[in-house]
Amino acid sequence: MNGAKSLVKTLLAAGVDTCFANPGTSEMHFVAALDQVPGMQCVLGLQENVVTGMADGYYRIARKPACTLLHCGPGLANGMANLHNARRARSGIVNIVGDQATYHRPFDAPLTADTTGMAQTVSAWVRTSTHSAELGRDAAEAVRAAQTFPGQVASLILPADVSWEEGGIVGTPFAVPVPPGIDSGAIEQAARTLRDQRDVLILLGGPAVFSESQALVQRIASATGAAVMASYAGASHLARGRGRMQLERVPYVMEQAIKALDPYRHIILVNATAPVGFFGYPGMPSEQANPNAQFHVLSRPDQDPVEALRGLVKALNAPEAAIPDPGPRPEAASGAPTPEGLAQTLAALMPENAIISDESVSYGRGFYKFTHAAPAHDWLHLAGGAIGDGMPVATGAALGAKKQRRVINLQADGSAMYTLQSLWTQAREQLPVTTIILNNSKYNILIGEYRNVGATPGATAMSMLDLGNPSIEWTRLANGMGVEAARADSMEELAKLMQASFGKSGPFLIELMV
Repeated sequence: MNGAKSLVKTLLAAGVDTCFANPGTSEMHFVAALDQVPGMQCVLGLQENVVTGMADGYYRIARKPACTLLHCGPGLANGMANLHNARRARSGIVNIVGDQATYHRPFDAPLTADTTGMAQTVSAWVRTSTHSAELGRDAAEAVRAAQTFPGQVASLILPADVSWEEGGIVGTPFAVPVPPGIDSGAIEQAARTLRDQRDVLILLGGPAVFSESQALVQRIASATGAAVMASYAGASHLARGRGRMQLERVPYVMEQAIKALDPYRHIILVNATAPVGFFGYPGMPSEQANPNAQFHVLSRPDQDPVEALRGLVKALNAPEAAIPDPGPRPEAASGAPTPEGLAQTLAALMPENAIISDESVSYGRGFYKFTHAAPAHDWLHLAGGAIGDGMPVATGAALGAKKQRRVINLQADGSAMYTLQSLWTQAREQLPVTTIILNNSKYNILIGEYRNVGATPGATAMSMLDLGNPSIEWTRLANGMGVEAARADSMEELAKLMQASFGKSGPFLIELMV
């Protein structure tokens, strides 16, 4: 057995059965092993940032890691933006990066790079295998690292000769690591704060916004009167819709975030971190909470929020509490496209148990309040701020759901151009993804950021934010990738196209002119 076969067999034994790949010469023995060892689902992405984004979306829905296969340092570089997002989303990924043969590296061939150094910037665990006999053990350790709660990027660098040399040994899978326990003192401190104080906010992040945690938080909030919010960056995957809490996230816009958090003098962090702005702005603080606010850590991001919240429910003796009904499901909107109309139409028409991959950027910041009455669904956000994750995350999520759930990708046009190759993979795999391109022909978020940083744009600056010269023909691009597509200029047209797409087994793209 060569090293590559031992690697594939070890991954399968550890439960990793999906590989998102864009391979090259250094990885050919691994590719051959994927063909020779049955059981691995292989999904091709046409650019590495699509590959890594798919692995992120897959983990968020399947809750188990897939592996990637990237070509040397430059291939890793191409995929780093969405590995950055995956790291921020705390998604588990076994990131396999091919490399020069160990004896060839000293000759500084054209593709030679500091692959380890690059991998360290986006990974919690990095190792370069050096012998085929050790590759199986290294792979088992990589899977264990990726499974570390709530998920991590583990990068295994694979020199070509380690793949092709004989002597491979299948690694024995490790037990999934148990999260660190919850400090009883943290539970007592949170309970005392909730009993004694009235200006308390419970801030949720990570798995604390999943359904099981929400049910416990509802009991705590009902018993104490505490307010509840979701972290903006830390809540990248929320359980939403009917039967779930009507959570709002801390706003993105700095002034709005400061205003929203100002009333609270005590903030209990449940798998969240203290909220800070995405950027530093002239004359504004970096921290968004009231300067007099005290933070109380109930559970860290690497701990189990359910364990923490159960302990807090017990300490408070909080009774069962039903999640309030959000009211009737709205009707689809009519007239010219607006953010409110899109959210309302989405809530009116989305199928049960849908998945929303949201990279609507500035257009979608107010979607939440109009979609609380939608059927139960999962909402996936851009976690790390590196645009270009919406389409690949939607693609990976569809595969993570085994094509059994409709994925709706709310996608800004500018960021869509970063990873539009995702459409090709959706067509190839016949994935149930409806992409709604929000076409305003500009980088609208950056126009707002000009105001936020106090800069004054002129004609040259504004031309750098204009996507309308020449115009991008999204329906033609989609057709060229094998995806059906149509354009909508009104909410009525959008509703008709959405309903039709939900009945299809494969992908469909709607270009919504906003």
